[in-house]
Amino acid sequence: MSHTAESAQVRAPGVRQAQKLRTRRALLDAALALLEEQSLSSLGLREVTRAAGVTPAAFYRHFRDTADLGVALVDEALGSLHTTIRTALAATVRDGTGPEDGGGGEDGGDERIDAAVELIDALVREYPAHVRFIAREQHGGVTAVRAAISGQLALFGAEVADTLAAVPEAAGWSRADLLMLAGLYVDHMVMTASALLAAGPEGGARAEVARVARRRMRLISLGRRHWLD
Repeated sequence: MSHTAESAQVRAPGVRQAQKLRTRRALLDAALALLEEQSLSSLGLREVTRAAGVTPAAFYRHFRDTADLGVALVDEALGSLHTTIRTALAATVRDGTGPEDGGGGEDGGDERIDAAVELIDALVREYPAHVRFIAREQHGGVTAVRAAISGQLALFGAEVADTLAAVPEAAGWSRADLLMLAGLYVDHMVMTASALLAAGPEGGARAEVARVARRRMRLISLGRRHWLD
């Protein structure tokens, strides 16, 4: 066998893998774009493949059906946003009231809450399609996708509960109460992201959403500090 033929054989699996990844990427991008104007339950397989420029047969090499594609979008959306979400939630949880914050008190807490809302705002601006998809499908008609979103948000909640457990004012809290409080933070973050998206990129409506978000976070933090009183 010539060196050229041998090199081609070595390269072929890599080329095929790259093409496979490009096709999968094209399907995900096409679906995400189409879902800006409709729900997943109304999305047709042929509609996706036509937008992606591939055949239905190529679709089935990557996904069983549109619900399976939707679950992949959930993993991608919440997975890619995980670091930002975790940072925003951690900023809110450590609200500046404890000794680990140097006695920052309410002012320190306000600064951290402001920073958390700004992170959520930046996330919505950078990933509007992902945020729109999660907000719409969280209570949508595709069971597998609802379950995937719920599972990912539960994981976020568990991480927040772990962070809360390390904060001095959470001493004496049960795991169930920590998870309940973490769920409030996660739900509020998702609701705020959805509201910011609906408010548009600029203007008074967006500023009002941010203002209400900060007030609600302060209310949650206030309740948390007095939960065991």
